[in-house]
Amino acid sequence: MKKILNIVEYNKASLWIRLANNFIDLTVVYITNYLITIICNFLYKITSIDFFYFYNNGGILWGIFIGNFNYILYYFLMENYLDGRTVSKYITGTKVISTDGSKPSSKQIIYRSLSRIVPFDGLSFLGVNGWHDSWSYTRVINVKNYISEIQAKSEIDSLGKKEIA
Repeated sequence: MKKILNIVEYNKASLWIRLANNFIDLTVVYITNYLITIICNFLYKITSIDFFYFYNNGGILWGIFIGNFNYILYYFLMENYLDGRTVSKYITGTKVISTDGSKPSSKQIIYRSLSRIVPFDGLSFLGVNGWHDSWSYTRVINVKNYISEIQAKSEIDSLGKKEIA
């Protein structure tokens, strides 16, 4: 069981911010999928390679598979390589951190990304934490509030210590 810091729990993003994050990120993923579809159509017309045709016309099961694959890939790449942030998290001033206050590991981000495709994951936020947060031991926090609280705690801890000039 991972350590859960109170400072992380106190600075969690609100349900409305999380909903906005979901809406913005879904919009980005849909636009990206649409652009990939246009590019694949163009490449099929030029090269006649069957993969490019299949990407757009593979049937409903293929559409579900490739849609989920792109969804997982988007979240994994963004949160793993952009310091726990996606496009929406930059807009709303939030980010993903581990429950112990550290940067999430790649393993945690993979768990987080994969658990998003579980049916009804979005409804899990009607509880305390969503499944993809609970299962990966991560939280989405308000960055400004978290940093200011960490700074205040650091200043309080340093009271009474001698300063070396």
